[in-house]
Amino acid sequence: MEFTKMHGLGNDYIFINLLDNPDQEEQIDWQALSRLASNRYTGVGSDGIILICRPAADGHFRMRIFNADGSEGEMCGNGIRCVGRFVYDHGYTRERDLTVETRAGLRRLHLLIDERGHASQVIVDMGKPAPMAVPPESAVPLRGLPGGFYVYALGGPQSEPSLDGEVAGIPVSMGNPHLVIFVPATQNVPLASIGPVLEHHPAFPNRTNVEFVEVLPDQQLRVRVWERGSGETQACGTGACASAVAAMVSGWIDAPAGIEKNVTVYLPGGPLKIRWRGPGETLFMEGPAEEVYSGRFSSSFLARAKCYRD
Repeated sequence: MEFTKMHGLGNDYIFINLLDNPDQEEQIDWQALSRLASNRYTGVGSDGIILICRPAADGHFRMRIFNADGSEGEMCGNGIRCVGRFVYDHGYTRERDLTVETRAGLRRLHLLIDERGHASQVIVDMGKPAPMAVPPESAVPLRGLPGGFYVYALGGPQSEPSLDGEVAGIPVSMGNPHLVIFVPATQNVPLASIGPVLEHHPAFPNRTNVEFVEVLPDQQLRVRVWERGSGETQACGTGACASAVAAMVSGWIDAPAGIEKNVTVYLPGGPLKIRWRGPGETLFMEGPAEEVYSGRFSSSFLARAKCYRD
């Protein structure tokens, strides 16, 4: 089985092209393979696996995302840019405007072609951000925000797993779940300890991605991300989008209603550009996609993964 290693700002995935072998999608236990292949010591090393598939409905292509722990995600902003680059650079399309089916719905891509003929930058229509409801017994609403978003307090002695004190955050859906928390300095956040607690907090029955956001003096953002199923990553496209949304609706960034705001989100792996007019409007993300290398899983590795279905 062949694969291609790609990344968007260091958020790296193992991409498996099923366009020429569609039957393989049902023959492999992708959760098992993702758990083994994502290991950075005994596998390829990645934040997960992404499948590039034939469309099932109205898209040009379809993608499936498996996190490093094997769980299947709904959407991946950095991953979908890499899908756009792969299908263009490898000759599966000459179109620069594409649609890709995801578990979060149809997403539209505009490919920016560089002087070498590669789709090295991609603009993604990320859809309309939405508020995300939480079980009332697990969080306390503190303040309503434009567009139906809320600031919630999470924590307290009744929560399991527990937090030391309360944490205030804004849940945002980008087709997948996010909790955005504003902090004075992202570098001081003990992400390795608090990230897993918030990911599995009772307020999020399906777990959540967590963003810690620092608002910079020029009203741009610095963000660190704990990704659901993968841990801390170098970048998260949907997380950058959720962070920009939360910053605008909560007033951390001056964003007059109906006027498009451009925000640069600085992640450990580099910057993403976000454009949004506010609640009820489509959000756009722009960033790079990079192909690193291609390889082939050995038969012994696949056997050890026990990924072939009977």
